[in-house]
Amino acid sequence: MPFNTLLTEDRGAVRLITVNRPDKLNALNRETLTELHAAFAAAAGEASVRAVVLTGAGPKAFVAGADIAEMNGLTPVQARDFSRHGQALMTRIERLGKPVIAMLNGFALGGGLELAMACHLRLAADSAKVGQPEINLGLIPGFGGTQRLLRLAGRAATLELCLLGAPIGAERALQLGIVNRVVPAAELEATTFALAEQLARAAPQALRGILDAVLLGGEAGIDTGLDYETQGFALAFSTEDMKEGTGAFLAKRTPNFTGR
Repeated sequence: MPFNTLLTEDRGAVRLITVNRPDKLNALNRETLTELHAAFAAAAGEASVRAVVLTGAGPKAFVAGADIAEMNGLTPVQARDFSRHGQALMTRIERLGKPVIAMLNGFALGGGLELAMACHLRLAADSAKVGQPEINLGLIPGFGGTQRLLRLAGRAATLELCLLGAPIGAERALQLGIVNRVVPAAELEATTFALAEQLARAAPQALRGILDAVLLGGEAGIDTGLDYETQGFALAFSTEDMKEGTGAFLAKRTPNFTGR
């Protein structure tokens, strides 16, 4: 599928999606959001894709935010629609049913941090910086930043980042739980793909069950969340992968999960 603002590449069972606007620090405009929708829909529908890595082109930015030049001319109604378009993308990524890793190679600010937080895991170069600087533009986050940051890092950190608008370094983001790992920039790609390949070898239905239990069950009360877990646990027993996994364990061999 040809894109104007994205690059896609398959490395075995891992699909790499790269936001390719380095001259704009990979800023998210409406075209990029629309193409990301299409790229993730395609990844969801292809059984050969078992995990996704998302990153930005160039050495400076993952995604440095939304495209301010485009946003500057929006009416309130258009801004509402832009926000909803962005939020729908973040929800699509979060509920993809396959693990998505954000590879933060540089700035992840505003919409860029919101995009990263919609991914299931975030690996950051030690030189990366993250933040929600919308307050400096007279705005608030519009792609889910107030909500996902709250769930990842808690109220105190969310208010600090959103009210002050100052970016923080990767190590501070790790302390707050915004990113999962920080690695030297030169090792970021190799570390990210090693993790993605590990996930791609796991049982796809079990991965989906875990994602549903945590992301959907975790937003409900404890009893409903436990029911999500029980249903996912029981459903796993209907899969060939469960029989393969338990059989391989008993036979002391490496399992070969097929997604069935």
